[in-house]
Amino acid sequence: MSFTYAELKQAIKDYTEYEETGFVTNIPLFIRLSEERILKNAQLSLFRKNATASVNQSYQYLRVPEDFLAPFSLSLRTATGNPEAFGNMIFVEFKDPSFVQSYTPDPVTTGVPKYYSQFDVTNFLLAPTPSVSYTAELHYFYRPESITKGTETETTWLSTNAEMALLYGALIEAYIYMKGEQDVMAMYNSRFQEAMNGVKMLGEAKEVTDEYRTGKVIRAKQ
Repeated sequence: MSFTYAELKQAIKDYTEYEETGFVTNIPLFIRLSEERILKNAQLSLFRKNATASVNQSYQYLRVPEDFLAPFSLSLRTATGNPEAFGNMIFVEFKDPSFVQSYTPDPVTTGVPKYYSQFDVTNFLLAPTPSVSYTAELHYFYRPESITKGTETETTWLSTNAEMALLYGALIEAYIYMKGEQDVMAMYNSRFQEAMNGVKMLGEAKEVTDEYRTGKVIRAKQ
């Protein structure tokens, strides 16, 4: 089972039996809030990607990708034979900004970067400041494009593989808008949590193991 964008909007209206103009206008918002809730509550390796960028000599900042959600790893490509490199790659460790700034208080101090942090919404901070230029490869969790950005026939990974979590997350937001009855809200929350258990089982267990090495993934008994 999967939802197209049109089918998901219609399902929200069918479940709530509510089509007031303001409510219908806000359905895309309910869906986006549900997508965000899923992304923030389940670690899905499918939503990881790589990006490359130039790190300039004597410049301590690296641009954050626009769809960045959380870091996974950062490596810097350098000349083969560098004693601090693994092969021709230097792996940089993620730290708190205060740690990075205290490690190299003076940005004029240059060297092989050992640490990085998210300095602000648009920049990472490297320490020490690079003494030469590098090509950076950032592996990170990203925010995928919302189904609401596409056509009526659009589908996404979430609408195909986490369709129940997406629907019930949107229904929770819709019912908050409607100021609905608490027992119905509790039911929507229960169904959402049940669906999220399956999403987490996929993203945090099945996706990252194989039966040959770790055995079958066993769900905790209730």
